[in-house]
Amino acid sequence: MLKRKRNGPISVISLVIFLFSISIFPSVVINDFTLASEVEDGVFILGSWTEKDLNGIMEQSNKIQDVGERIDFLSGKFLNSKYEDSTLVGDVNHPEELVIDLEGMDCFTYIDYVEAMQLSDNYQMFVDNVQRIRYQSGDIDFRNRNHFFTDWAVYNSGYIVDVTKEVGGHATRTVNKLLNKKADGTAYLPGIPVKERTVHYIPSESVDDDVIGRLKSGDYIGIYTDKDGLDVSHTGILIKKGKKAYLRHASSRTNNRRVVDEELLAYMHGKPGLVVLRPKND
Repeated sequence: MLKRKRNGPISVISLVIFLFSISIFPSVVINDFTLASEVEDGVFILGSWTEKDLNGIMEQSNKIQDVGERIDFLSGKFLNSKYEDSTLVGDVNHPEELVIDLEGMDCFTYIDYVEAMQLSDNYQMFVDNVQRIRYQSGDIDFRNRNHFFTDWAVYNSGYIVDVTKEVGGHATRTVNKLLNKKADGTAYLPGIPVKERTVHYIPSESVDDDVIGRLKSGDYIGIYTDKDGLDVSHTGILIKKGKKAYLRHASSRTNNRRVVDEELLAYMHGKPGLVVLRPKND
């Protein structure tokens, strides 16, 4: 999956990847509660949250020892939050800025925020962790942004591990991809080099009770795509409720446009498969 970004008012670059589009707007600091960050340039939108609110839920989450339960708790706080794409700022021709927008989020920024929050004790640490998770070596630059879901397992290996083969067992398939290279040889994201990447995925028809039994609440789920140049088309969080598995995700569907829970098997119908990344226990 490609991270969305904003582009200047003079020209708009369209990426034909599902609903992905790129745009940029002038840097502003929005919301009276967003002055704690030490980042000079950035966009910080807390919406109905305050720093005190966020500190409170992180304090509660820190009492939850199991990382999956902690992610379930934190991600649930954003259920029904508005879906909003094109929230990130920067491209190869425009300066990258750190964006934290809790008022509206897409499927990738949603998991950015949840993972950063589960690693944090307070708001300032949360801001720092968003930067660390979103950018390779924490360097705020469009070229260093983790644009693809499987980038997490490569560049955030201190926090995340790819468990797709472990979960999928013998049903797991492996493909070699040239990420960011379309079938016609052009780039999805100009200025970003093509990456050779081995991608493991579990075909949808193989997601049975045994596979679901090996999934854990808090797993980060990528919906595998067979399109050239991409690893996944969508991301979310696996949540278990009793014997059922749900995908908690920022949904762009017209009848949703918000963070929702959907039964995993129903959501997977007609889709190629799953990629599973797992947060490491503390």
